[in-house]
Amino acid sequence: MRTEDVSAGLERGELIKGVLRINPKKYKEAFVPSPDGSADIFLDGIAARNRALNGDVVVVKVLPPEQWATTAEDPTGYHSSPLQIGKRGYNLHELTKIGQLKTVVIIFEQKHSRAASGFLKFLPNKNFAMFSPVDHRIPRVNVPLVDCPADFVSRPGDYENVLFICRITHWPADNNFAEGRLAKTLGQAGEIEPETEGIMTEYDVDFSEFSEEVLNCLPQDLPWSIPAHELSRRRDLRKECVFTIDPATARDLDDALSCKQLSDGNFEVGVHIADVSYFVEEGSVLDQIAGKRATSVYLVQKVIPMLPRLLCEELCSLNPLTDRLTFSVIWKLSPEGKILSEWFGRTVICSCIKMSYDHAQSMIEAPDKHFSAEELPPCSTNHRIHEIKEAILNLHNIAKQLRAQRFESGALQLNQLKLSFSLDKESSMPQGCYVYQYQDSNKLVEEFMLLANMAAAHQIYRTYPELAILRRHPPPQSKMVDDLQEFCDQMGLDIDLNSSRGLHRSLNENLGNDEYAAARREVLTHMCSRAMQMASYFCTGALKDENSFHHYALNVPLYTHFTSPIRRYVDVIVHRLLAASLSELLYCIEPPTEVHKLASHCNDRKTASKRVQELSSELFFAVFVKECGPLDSEAMVMGVLDQSFDVLVLRYGVQKRIYCNSLEGLKAVHFRKVGKRPEMTLVWEQADPSKESTQQVYYPKQLSVC
Repeated sequence: MRTEDVSAGLERGELIKGVLRINPKKYKEAFVPSPDGSADIFLDGIAARNRALNGDVVVVKVLPPEQWATTAEDPTGYHSSPLQIGKRGYNLHELTKIGQLKTVVIIFEQKHSRAASGFLKFLPNKNFAMFSPVDHRIPRVNVPLVDCPADFVSRPGDYENVLFICRITHWPADNNFAEGRLAKTLGQAGEIEPETEGIMTEYDVDFSEFSEEVLNCLPQDLPWSIPAHELSRRRDLRKECVFTIDPATARDLDDALSCKQLSDGNFEVGVHIADVSYFVEEGSVLDQIAGKRATSVYLVQKVIPMLPRLLCEELCSLNPLTDRLTFSVIWKLSPEGKILSEWFGRTVICSCIKMSYDHAQSMIEAPDKHFSAEELPPCSTNHRIHEIKEAILNLHNIAKQLRAQRFESGALQLNQLKLSFSLDKESSMPQGCYVYQYQDSNKLVEEFMLLANMAAAHQIYRTYPELAILRRHPPPQSKMVDDLQEFCDQMGLDIDLNSSRGLHRSLNENLGNDEYAAARREVLTHMCSRAMQMASYFCTGALKDENSFHHYALNVPLYTHFTSPIRRYVDVIVHRLLAASLSELLYCIEPPTEVHKLASHCNDRKTASKRVQELSSELFFAVFVKECGPLDSEAMVMGVLDQSFDVLVLRYGVQKRIYCNSLEGLKAVHFRKVGKRPEMTLVWEQADPSKESTQQVYYPKQLSVC
C-alpha cells in the first residue's frame, strides 16, 4: 500500500495505527490499542499480523461490524474483553465506536530487532537447517547450512542444547517460515552468560565496548580536576553537608541531598544531580552513542552503561570526599513541605559521605542513638555524624508530609515485588534470592526526586513550551477497568477503580488485616497494573492538548525526568533545556517533530531495558531453582484459564503459570465462568483406590501450592 493511501485511510478512520503486542504465552494472539486508548483490539492468528513482530508499529484495516467477533486472553494471560476477529460471537453494541480488525496492512515502523536466540534442527536432504527461536512469537527460520558449525551435518546431536543467534533477513508473504542467517554461537542453553547475551541481542541492547573515537571525547589528562574558570561560574556548595543515599552496591551515584534548618524554622533542602551535560557535548560522538543507547541496562550480574565507565563511575559519579559538578534545585520548605522559594542552577559539591539505604534506615529507626564512625562509611571531618543524622531525620519528616499530601491529592502507587539475588563473588552464580524490602529511606529519596522532577518540568515547559521533553501517563483503558471492577465486585473485593485516589486507598485500606492481606494486595496490584497504560516521553510541541500532558499515577499536570542523567539520556536533554532556560539562550533549533522522535526512541529503549531486566531476573531465578531446588512456598492464585492457572509465589514475589497437564496425580479438570469470575475444579487421584477422589476449587484467592 502506498504511503499516501495509508495516510488517507488513517484520516478516514478506515485504518488504525498502533504498536503490535503479541501474547508471549499464546503466540497466535496479538493486540493493538484502540485509537482512543479505551481497549485493546485483537488480531487472531499469525496470518493476520502480516509478518509484523512484537513491538512493530503497524497499520491495520477495519472490517464492517457484521464481521466482528468475541473475546480473547489478554497479553498477560487473563480473560478480558478486547475486540477480536474470529468465529466466536460478540455483543456488538460494545464495539460500535471502533470496528474490527482484518489484518496488518503495512509495517509502519519496524521496531523489533529481527534477531533471536534459539536452537538448530537438522533437516535431511535440505541445504538449510531449521532455527527455532526460544521466543515463540518469532517465526521459525530457514538458515543455510554454510552458516552452521562445520560438523553440524555429521553430528547434529552435539548441538541440541546449544544456543545460537539468528537474524531474519527475509520473510516471504506466502510462507510461515522466515529466512535468515546465523550470527553467532552463544553456548550451552541454561548457562547464564550465553542466555544473557541472547536476551540482549534480541532486544537490541548495545553491549559493545566504547570505541576509541568515543573515549577521545573524555578528559585525557587524568586525574581530572575542575578547571578554575568552571568553578568561578558555579554556586559553591562544597562546605555544605551534602550526602548520597543509594543501594550499597551502587557505583553510578546520580543524586545527592542536603538539608539544613534555617533560623525561621523552615528548611533549605537541595537535590544535587550529576552534571553529565558538562562532559557530554551536544552533537559529539559521545553524545550520539549516548542518545542511541538512551539508557543503562541493569542486569542481575552487571550493568550495560549508557556512558563510558570513566564518566559513570568516576568523573560524573558523586563519590564522597571528591569535588563534583552538579545541577541543583534548592528550595526553602516549611516543615510541612510547602515550597516557599525555589532556585535552579549549576553548582559544585563535595559529598561528605556515601550512605546506603540501610545506613539511612538505621538512623530513621533509631533517632536518639549515637552512631559511631565504625558503624558508617568514611565521613568528611568537616561534618559531624550527628549533623548528617539530623539532616536525614529532617528530610524523613518532610518526606512523610510530601508523601501523605501526594496520595491525599490523588496519586497512585502500584509497586510490585522485586526479586533480588545474592551472587557468588567469583562465579556470579546465584547463591540466594529474596524480595527487596522498600523502606522509609527509599521513600525519603523518592519524594525529593519526584519533587525535583516536577520542578524541572515546570521550568523547561515555562521557558520552552514547544520543545520541552516531558513524561505523560494516560489513564487506564476504560474497558479493562470496567471488566476488573465487575470481577472484583463478584469476588466480594471492595475496590474503587473510579479514580487513582480511590484505587490507592482501596489497595491500602480495604483488603483486611489477616495474614494474607499483603499477598492479596500484591495480587490485586498485579491485576490493576494490567489495565494501566505505559508512561511515555513526548515533546510538548507535538501534542497540542495540554490536558494530555497529565501524569495519571502521580496526578500532576507536568512531569519529566531530571534526576538520573548518568543512566537516562532524556535527563541529559532536560539538563540542557534547564541550562538554556537559566541563561535565556536558545537550546534547540530542531522542530518539535524531531524532538518527539528522540523522545519516542527513548521510550523504545526504556521499554526494551525494562524487559531485559525482567528476563535477567527470570533467568537467575531459574538457575537458582535448578541448583538449589525444589523450593516450597505458599502462593496465591492470580488468574485461572481453562487448562492452567497463574500464581504469585509469595516467598519470592514471582509469577508462574501452572499447567494442569504437568500436575502429577491429577485425574480431571473442570473449568467454568461465573459471570466474570473463572473457576477451576481439580480432581485428584487417591493413593488408596477405595477412597473417593479429592476435589479442589481454584479461583483468584488464597491457595497453598508447592
